[in-house]
Amino acid sequence: MILSEQRFKQINVIENGCIDDVQGFYTTGTHCGLKRKKPDLGLIYCENVAEAAGVFTTNQIQAAPLRLTKSLIETTGTLQAVVVNSGNANACTGKQGMIDAKEMQKCVAEKFNLNETDVAVSSTGVIGEQLPMDKVRAGINTLSVAESKGSFAEAILTTDTTTKEICVEILIDEQPVRIAGVAKGSGMIHPNMATMLSFLATDATIKGSELQQLLRDTTNETFNRITVDGDSSTNDMVLALASNKVQHKQLNQNHPQWGVFQEAFQLCATELAKMIARDGEGATKLIEVQVVGAKSNDDAGKIAKTIVGSDLVKTAVFGKDGNWGRIICAIGYSGCTISPDLIDIAIGPYATLKESEPCGTNDKEITAYMTEEETIVISVNLHVGTGVGKAWGCDLSYDYVRINAGYRT
Repeated sequence: MILSEQRFKQINVIENGCIDDVQGFYTTGTHCGLKRKKPDLGLIYCENVAEAAGVFTTNQIQAAPLRLTKSLIETTGTLQAVVVNSGNANACTGKQGMIDAKEMQKCVAEKFNLNETDVAVSSTGVIGEQLPMDKVRAGINTLSVAESKGSFAEAILTTDTTTKEICVEILIDEQPVRIAGVAKGSGMIHPNMATMLSFLATDATIKGSELQQLLRDTTNETFNRITVDGDSSTNDMVLALASNKVQHKQLNQNHPQWGVFQEAFQLCATELAKMIARDGEGATKLIEVQVVGAKSNDDAGKIAKTIVGSDLVKTAVFGKDGNWGRIICAIGYSGCTISPDLIDIAIGPYATLKESEPCGTNDKEITAYMTEEETIVISVNLHVGTGVGKAWGCDLSYDYVRINAGYRT
């Protein structure tokens, strides 16, 4: 889905907004000792049982917290709290891993007087190490939803250099409705639902089934269109919760303002996805690939992600080298329908290929563009259909190797 200009004007982005700005929701975070100094344990709490939806990694190796949360979404479709720890993925930890995930769930339920089945668990960090549950238990016991907002966004980070949050407001039946989201992710990013986590919250009135379909469709066009390094994590998840606090006619695809809500929801997901790509480990540039003229939207999205995922394209961007040969090479091995003689490619405002004929663009102009701009836009027109799609990634720098070579040390 392409965001329409008319509906986009109806979406108000709340400055410095976060999940706490959505009716019914509170967040908090603390340091419990999983990381050296920074916050490493966070909680999202809803005043009431919320409608819930989720999408999860397609990696066949899945962390215990993810399997636990996935079962909750599939069984009940409701949540009232989400507890997240960073610094330890609780993945590949055997039977003890699930015991620990369930204990985290139980501790939160007892602390806030909730049903255990309404508490989701999520973890991110190093794979293969057991959780130090004495630290986790003590940390959960100190959590309070009365504490300052914003610490949750910090508590879920690993190698990220910055927090990632957004909140927007729209009108539904003349009532203000808000949608907010928070995410983490910097490396091991290649979602097909990276280590990537995102949590979205809204005070709109909507059933879980409608929210699930919306989340699935949105994820396919946003979080699943980013790549940093081609690795799909064991812990990826995106959860969406709806508190139903705003009294308007229930949202579904027959509601006259469904399109506005859908686009606002997608805007949140798109911006969070771009924040993750921009914050790729060692990254200096965000890369956005725009594909039009594909056989289908799916083909356009796949080609865009293939280009942005190419190590050769990523290193060319880091080197400020407008080497369009690497771009057309990626198009060719994408596995999608193309006509090799009809391809247009541009880097920023500079056309480099027209109907597969080199344009003779001045390399110095492209290098200047790639030096000056923080976001490098690569545009492709395949001229074989009406499909459109985008994908986002980052350049590949020396620092990526440095960061990941010493991840555990």
